[in-house]
Amino acid sequence: MQHTPLMDEPERSSRPQPEADDQPPPARPGSLQVEIIDRLELVGGRVRQKLVDMASLALAGLPNTGQVRVCIVNDRRMSIDHEKFSGITGTTDVLTFDLAPKTADFNQKILDADITICFDQAVRQAKRHGHSVEQELLLYIIHGTLHCLGYNDHTQADYKRMHEKEDELLAQIGFGATFFSKPDTAYKEHQS
Repeated sequence: MQHTPLMDEPERSSRPQPEADDQPPPARPGSLQVEIIDRLELVGGRVRQKLVDMASLALAGLPNTGQVRVCIVNDRRMSIDHEKFSGITGTTDVLTFDLAPKTADFNQKILDADITICFDQAVRQAKRHGHSVEQELLLYIIHGTLHCLGYNDHTQADYKRMHEKEDELLAQIGFGATFFSKPDTAYKEHQS
């Protein structure tokens, strides 16, 4: 199901070119371009850039190309968007808006995704699971991207497949299992 992009999502116009010393390292051909918008300044510039760099590295493990735009919001904004776009009251961790044309082969899909992630939810979950907020936010970015590639977490088998892929991508850049460390209990908790 495709959704319209959020009002807080970035404009699709060209931006001014960064100064030579501000330019990110060149992306490998065929990689996903990641942009993070933090209008509420919830994470700050250095952490935002670190998230862009880590997400770019993690998502380079996918065969896809395209763009992933991530908007970091607070509980208040996420609750508004969650109800508006999903019809569910309250906050959540990730909302995904797949703007790319439908395709049967998700390995060749060119991504065009807007992902909204909740900073407040990341703080709570990071504390609960004993890892950094940045690692939790990175998990949300990967989770949303995988949703756009046809992964879902509606059945126990799909849930396991999706979260194993998240942990695989995180492991490739030096993180251990972030979400899927207890597969049997995690799915049951997800359903409640």
